[in-house]
Amino acid sequence: MPGLSQIYDALRTIRENGVPETPLVRSELSDRGAEVLLKLETLQPTGAFKLRGATNAIARLAPYQRERGVVCASTGNHGRAVAHAARAMGTRAIVCLSALVPDTKAKAIEALGAQVRRVGRSQDDAQREVERLVAENGMAAVPPFDDEDVIAGQGTIAIELLAARPDLEAIVVPLSGGGLMAGIAAAAKAMKPRIRMIGVSMDRGAAMAESLRAGRPVETEEVASLADSLGGGIGLRNRHTFALCRDLVDEVILVTEDEIYRGMRSLFHDDRLVAEGASATGHAALLAGKLELSGPTAFILSGRNVDMAQFAAVVAGEPVRVGDMSVGGQHEAPA
Repeated sequence: MPGLSQIYDALRTIRENGVPETPLVRSELSDRGAEVLLKLETLQPTGAFKLRGATNAIARLAPYQRERGVVCASTGNHGRAVAHAARAMGTRAIVCLSALVPDTKAKAIEALGAQVRRVGRSQDDAQREVERLVAENGMAAVPPFDDEDVIAGQGTIAIELLAARPDLEAIVVPLSGGGLMAGIAAAAKAMKPRIRMIGVSMDRGAAMAESLRAGRPVETEEVASLADSLGGGIGLRNRHTFALCRDLVDEVILVTEDEIYRGMRSLFHDDRLVAEGASATGHAALLAGKLELSGPTAFILSGRNVDMAQFAAVVAGEPVRVGDMSVGGQHEAPA
């Protein structure tokens, strides 16, 4: 488990490698019983928080490892972060994606100089290709979440949050493999033990939520979602994030696709922000009445890397296809 000193070390490392502090702004939804603050990881150079963990992990590799190149599996944003950090440090990168990752994210990764490999229909299939490349080519794996250096990098968000607002009573975090939540919770609970950590995920294929309910890592079927970057399993041999989330998370909330759709619309129309579905899960829970706030609360807007054609339809109140579902549109009030 990364300790607070390790997370402070990560903060120094990512600053030295060009990862900026992101703004914390007040949301227009602050009239709903408590002050709502938005941590804009959407403004990272790669459009998502993942740059923190990827930069910290690659910076800590030995020179001979960087010479052989890095490889990762990703639902999109981690791959983009690895590609960006690898290019900045002069290292080649291969990013393995499943068929469920949108083409827009694959093209963005390629634009940063990384090689993209499409492998299977699940994050587990992509991870098996990573393991093959590590074994056969000697490349260094940069895990998307279950790695101490990655977790420590993501935990730097909590240091920034509590430096800016030591009065925070809760932090709402999109929950997937748990790297973001584990890092933020490890730092935040060390700095302020009574702070509440609330995870939010989609109600279909939420691997960490299902694992926490079962009391152990379990497999879940991956399904299409507006919050596509929250897809994928946590690994049956999970070493870090499951235990950290089990021990440090106070509440997990699940939201429907229609609720995520409304969260995305609210972030755009109320706060004038472009956010992907994962970023909108906290707003989704708040608007649906599933999240009760009692004091200043920070919502992590994890990324902005959304298919813009889909996003345009969402903000216009038009229905969108999500796998075999039609989401939104029928009864959407004008924003």
